[in-house]
Formats: sequence, structure tokens, C-alpha cells
Amino acid sequence: MSRRVAVAVALILMVVSACTRGSTSASSPTPTPTPALPTPSAIAWIDCGKGFQCGSLTVPLDYANPTNDTINIALVRKPATIPSQRIGSVLINPGGPGASGIDYVKGAAGSFKNLNKRFDLIGFDPRGVGLSAPVRCLTGPQEDAFNALDPVLDDPQEKQAGIQADQDFVAGCEQMSARILPFVDTQSAARDMDQIRAAVGDQKLTYLGFSYGTFLGETYAHLFPTHVRALSLDGVIDPNVSSNDLLLAQVVSFEKNLQAFFANCKSHPTCQLARLGDPNTRVMALMRTLDANPMRVGSRTLTRALAVIGVLVTLYNPSDWPYLDLGVTNALRGDGRLLLALSDSYLGRQPNGTFTNEFDASTAIDCLDRPVPMDVAAYDQLGPAFANASPLFGPATQYGFLTCAYWPVKPTGHVGPLTVEGAPPILLVGGTNDPATPYAWAQAVSQQIAGSVLLTRQGNGHVSYDKSSCAQQAEDDYLINLTLPDPGTICTS
Repeated sequence: MSRRVAVAVALILMVVSACTRGSTSASSPTPTPTPALPTPSAIAWIDCGKGFQCGSLTVPLDYANPTNDTINIALVRKPATIPSQRIGSVLINPGGPGASGIDYVKGAAGSFKNLNKRFDLIGFDPRGVGLSAPVRCLTGPQEDAFNALDPVLDDPQEKQAGIQADQDFVAGCEQMSARILPFVDTQSAARDMDQIRAAVGDQKLTYLGFSYGTFLGETYAHLFPTHVRALSLDGVIDPNVSSNDLLLAQVVSFEKNLQAFFANCKSHPTCQLARLGDPNTRVMALMRTLDANPMRVGSRTLTRALAVIGVLVTLYNPSDWPYLDLGVTNALRGDGRLLLALSDSYLGRQPNGTFTNEFDASTAIDCLDRPVPMDVAAYDQLGPAFANASPLFGPATQYGFLTCAYWPVKPTGHVGPLTVEGAPPILLVGGTNDPATPYAWAQAVSQQIAGSVLLTRQGNGHVSYDKSSCAQQAEDDYLINLTLPDPGTICTS
């Protein structure tokens, strides 16, 4: 997996905010005072098909100097289907950082039918993402080469190539996106959310955030505790864990989900991979083969990096395990098309060879939000722990945050718990074997946020709203009626 993908391991619906120069802080950061802002204008919504309305909101580029320059935040709305019972708007963030909330709400609106009866569904592309002043770092061919590069830096030549690739990526970001780079931090995005809340006419915010979206929600509650109506945070990120520790915890959790797939495969006669021998052994053998001899797939090449990504993406949802079975089995037989397609879906590669800017944006946001070590030697020392955590994912993610060590903008975020004094009770939702946001993070944040309630879903896969009718009903009840589940509630289906 490429270093950029490693930084995004917990991303996608779902990693974290991270990056930097300097030491971490153990205390909760104090909100930076914002100069008085004018009341935002109402959004001019325009029909954009299939029941959706599109619009944009002008916000300050730099909230410390709000009159200097502006950017536009792109939004989409699906109006409440029972207007007479409308409560207001529910703002939705799918994760990342870097995922498009516009694309997500357009694609997943059907999953929110119950919420949509009482709320306008609002999706937005956070600053730096998608249609909102997007960060760009590489062209399509450059991005292909970057993603295909072996991330296991196990000899001097590969290590130098990896370092150079990170530095070239950073130079590309600076060349193509210098104006926006200093201002894509999560605190600024949370301030944008408050501007959206005011612009749609809601006195207080109702919000549903997944994965990185939980960190965005925690940050909002920290900055604007008295502006909160209800926050449902599904797939919780712990702001009190350092970047490399976050990544190591994810490696452990992805490995657990991979082992769950292997156990399931061996117990089901329809699983083709088990017919070829021990699934774990066969996967590792495939990766060694691809490291030595990348596989031609038409005009392209399936490298070990891309194959690891192809495996990784299927672990977000157990319903995708059949694709993992077929993708690896086919590759072992010389056909790498499915693994490459799975990798493309994760990386945002389009059929024409262009890419969404999801991973450009995720890196830019990560590198502002959290400190990382500056010395390559610090990443060298991670090797044993990461390899022990997962022979597949560990070595491929060991240098995941090294890109941020070369970042041209100093980080503005800190490691530490986020206080939310003055906010109403917040709902936290965690899956016991979530690969991207380990359950321990939800448990930790439930201790950090006084008055919060933790809902537990038993099972594999990332986030719970789309995997458990019990969790979905509890989240909907809370967002609609402000009814929290009983403390200690566990969803088993």
C-alpha cells in the first residue's frame, strides 16, 4: 500500500487526523477565538436532479483574518419528505478526511429514508475536498506511479525511492495548492459547519458523522458546545492518541478482520481461496510474487502495493469478503483485474486515468491536524511493532506518515482530549471489531466526553449505521427524538 494510502487507512468512510513538527500536547487545546463573523447569507439552492438541490456558501479562507479572502463550500440538499413534520437539517459527513459529502449523500440518501422524513439531508465537501477549493498534488500518471511504488522500504534503494516520492508529492502539493494548504485543518472545517448551520436556518446543529467525521464532530462540539442539538458519531476516532499509535492500532484491527475472513473462508465450501491451500499462506505468497514480479493487467501493472490496497478495501465491510476471495484467487491464477479494480475504487481512480482528490486532501488535512516525528529514524524504529501486528499490513504502513514530515505548512492541531463542556449528551457508536476505528477509541472518547453514551455493535466491519438495524434505529431515534439508548446497550444485529 502506498504511503498515502497508509495515512488514509482509517479513512474512507470512514484515518485520522494526524501530522507534524514538534512534540504532542497532552492537554485539550483551547479553542482559538474567532473574530466576529457576519451572519452568512441564505444559500441559493438550485435543482440538480433526482430530488437534490445544489448550492454553495462563501466562508473565510482564514478564520483568524476573516475579511482577507474567501472560498466556497459546495453543498447538496435533499429536502425533508414530510415537510409538515420537518425538524430542520441534518448535516452528514462520510469520513476520510477527504471523502466528498456531496457524492456520499447523493449515493446513500436511500439509507437515510427515516431521517429524511423529518430532516433535510445536507452533504458538503469540506474545505480542500471535491468541489470546495480542492487540494491537488499530482496528475493522473504521476499518481499512478506514486500509488504503485512499493511501500515496504526494506532495502536502501527502495527507502531512498520512497523518501524521494514523498518529497516529490509534497512539492506537487505546494506547487498546485499553496493557497489552500495552510487552511484545510479540521478546526477550520468545523467553523465552516457552523456557518452552514446558520445559513440553513438551524438554531442548533444536528449532525451524523462517520469515522473521520466523528473527529470533525468532536471538534465542532469543542468549539461550539452551545450550538449542538444532537451529534451521532459512528466509528469514533480518539483525539488523544499520537499519529503512529493510531496507525498501529488500525494495523492490528485490519489484521483481526483479515483473520476473521480467513476463518470464514476455511469454514465455507464456496470460498475458492481455501481450495488452493491455507488462505493466509496463499495471500502472503501472492504478495511475495508481486513484489518480485508485478503482474501485467492489460496496459497496467498490479504491484504489491496495489494488491495490498485491493485486500484492504474489502475489509471495511464483511459483505465484500466474496470479492476478496475472488480477487486473490484470480490473481494466484494469473488474473489481477479484480484486485486492481478494487484498488482503483479505494484510490478514487477513474476509468480515464484521472483521480478524485480524496487522498490529496486527506494528506493535506492530516498534516495539519496532528504532529508526526520529523526524523526518518523514528519510522525505522516502528518496524518490529508493525510487522508483529500484521505481516501483511504492518510493513506496508510503517512509513505511512512520513509524507507529513516534509510538509511545507506547520501543523496547527494537537494530540489531546477534546472537552465539550456545555454540550448536550452525545451519542458514540463503536463496533467491537471495526478495522479502521478500533473499538477502544470509542471507549476512550466515552470517558473523555462527560455525559456521552456509548452504543456497542458486536461484529466486524467499519462503522455501524449500515451494518446493524439496531444501531441505525438507535441513531435515528436519537437524532429525531433526542432519545438516547440506555448506557451499555449492545447491538447484535
